[in-house]
Amino acid sequence: MGMMDSGVNGLMKRLLPLLMVWCNWVMDAGAQTASKGTIETLQDSLVKLGYTMYNEPGEPERLEANFTFVKTLVTALKTPHSYSFPFDSLNMVSILHAPDNRFRVFSWHVQLNDGSYLYYGAIQLNTPDGSLKLFPLLDKTYEIPQPETAVAGPSTWYGAQYYHIISIDGAYVLLGWKGHTPGITQKVIEVLQLKENDVVLGKTIFDGEDTGHHARMIYRFSKQASMYMVYDRAANRIVMDHLSPTDNRHQGQYEQYGPDLTYDAWQIHGGRLRLVPDIPLTNPPDPNDEQYNDPRKGHQHPKSGFSAN
Repeated sequence: MGMMDSGVNGLMKRLLPLLMVWCNWVMDAGAQTASKGTIETLQDSLVKLGYTMYNEPGEPERLEANFTFVKTLVTALKTPHSYSFPFDSLNMVSILHAPDNRFRVFSWHVQLNDGSYLYYGAIQLNTPDGSLKLFPLLDKTYEIPQPETAVAGPSTWYGAQYYHIISIDGAYVLLGWKGHTPGITQKVIEVLQLKENDVVLGKTIFDGEDTGHHARMIYRFSKQASMYMVYDRAANRIVMDHLSPTDNRHQGQYEQYGPDLTYDAWQIHGGRLRLVPDIPLTNPPDPNDEQYNDPRKGHQHPKSGFSAN
């Protein structure tokens, strides 16, 4: 009998750690199920607020909806393990995951009645314990005197709506659309770095004509035009329209700029981007390509966010 008791006790000692792990897993799974229900309810509220942000004729109502949207989104992100929740019903928000899944970037915009735009965003880190580590992106577009050369943190953001992210030698390149003024739209190539417990925006990695001091690239063109800018994964480069004025007399008047049917590329190599002008493009973009569409045309974009223009 003593030997049997000893055997049972030994077996229990071996099983106890496994049982504890199992119980903890069950409890954690139950908590995550409850959290998922909470976050789904909050997502429903965000969808309604997002619709108002983009469709309400009154500017004060749009801004008020956005204010509530931001607070509700932060509440949702405070839910444990929220990083794993896709928010795939938020068609009005771009959500991009870093290729190494270290973080994801939220970005969206609100158009004002004067034709200008406000941008909002946040960077959520993928934390091991599921807790929230969030860097709000504060749009300071009109307070940055030289946006091409500025290297700053998330509190001094040159706002844009991002549609693609590329990993490049410890940094990340973001392609973004930026409705700017009543007459001018922009495309932005932003560089993001994670440094210890901070985020740095902008890095001088552009090797092109007169771009040695550029921390990001900003392309300005007529609001009536569309600029093609996509990442060519096979060639590891960013392909884009070359922009020119409609007439040489309009040099520097960006309301008069648009694609001139030639293409350039930023070739990625060794952690830097090297400009390759006038590249051959055997399959030029179709005007109906999703990379041409304005983000306001939400029905033409994937659920996870916008594509481009």
